[in-house]
Amino acid sequence: MLEPRQARVSDHATIVERVHRWWGDSRTPEQARELSLLLPKLFLQFFSGTSLILEDEAGIRAFLVGFYAADNDVEAYIHFVGVDPELRGQGTARRLYTTFFQHAAEAGRTEVRAITSPANTGSIAFHRAMGFTLETGDRVVDGLPVHSDYDGPGQDRVCFAKVVSGDSGY
Repeated sequence: MLEPRQARVSDHATIVERVHRWWGDSRTPEQARELSLLLPKLFLQFFSGTSLILEDEAGIRAFLVGFYAADNDVEAYIHFVGVDPELRGQGTARRLYTTFFQHAAEAGRTEVRAITSPANTGSIAFHRAMGFTLETGDRVVDGLPVHSDYDGPGQDRVCFAKVVSGDSGY
C-alpha cells in the first residue's frame, strides 16, 4: 500500500504532466492544459507542507493539493486532487482525503472545504460519500445547491464543508 508523503516543489512539473495525461481521456489537450493552470507552482512553493503525494516505482500515482486558511485558524481547503486512472475506485482518493483530514485536525482545523463544478457528478458523489455537506447556494440546479458565478461569470460551483476533529481522526 502506498504511503502518503508531503509534496515538494520539485513535484510540480510531474503533477502538471499527470493532469495532462490523466484527464486526456475525458478532455481535449487544450482543456487538460487549461485544467493544469489551476495548479501554478506557487501552490507547492507555499503549501507543500499541507499537500500530499502517493508514489511508487512508477512515480507519482496520486496527489492532493490543500492548504490551511491564512485568515482564520478554523478552515482548511482541498484545492485539487488527481488519481492515476489505473488506481481509481481503489480507495486512493479516500486515503489522501483521510490523511488530509487527520493532519488538518492535528493542526487545530475543524472545517475542511472544497468546491466542484455542478456538472462533475463523480466529484459530488465522492464528496458526499466522504461526509461533506453541500452548502446552500443562491439557486438550485438539478437538485443541487449552486453558487452562481463563484469563479467568475458562468463559472458556477457546488461548495462543500466537512467538520473534522482530532478526537475522531476526521
